[in-house]
Amino acid sequence: MTIRFLFLSLVLLLTGNTIFGQTKQDSLEIKQAALDYIESQHKPNPLQMGRALHPRMVKRTFWKDKATGKDYVRETTTEAMVLLAESYNKNGDKFPSSPKKEVKMLDVSERTASVKLIADEWIDYMHIVKLNGTWKIVNVLWQFNDTEQH
Repeated sequence: MTIRFLFLSLVLLLTGNTIFGQTKQDSLEIKQAALDYIESQHKPNPLQMGRALHPRMVKRTFWKDKATGKDYVRETTTEAMVLLAESYNKNGDKFPSSPKKEVKMLDVSERTASVKLIADEWIDYMHIVKLNGTWKIVNVLWQFNDTEQH
């Protein structure tokens, strides 16, 4: 009885993360969502951006009002990001020839993930959710590396 209990405990311990946690495929799909977000801006591709974002995604950053000098939170929607992906780098001059795109998994659960994307001039913190079997970005908080650019 004790050996059977130990064996079952060991099996549950070894398979528990596979059954209830994120899989290697989830990790790949989470990373791909973050890469779709940035790569759709490198080579203008609104469909790729749309694939990465949930329709109700909100992207936020801090900004400084030039007239008053006061900081405020600035928001961008999915619709604006899809339009950005279509037009931002049309001339191919917004990014270096080999753009930086480092994705760091900060925390991954069964259906939620927090990711840090380090791109050339930006840092983006993303919340990504798995809905109907697909990982989508729902929140982005970003800043320039040089915060004086805000």
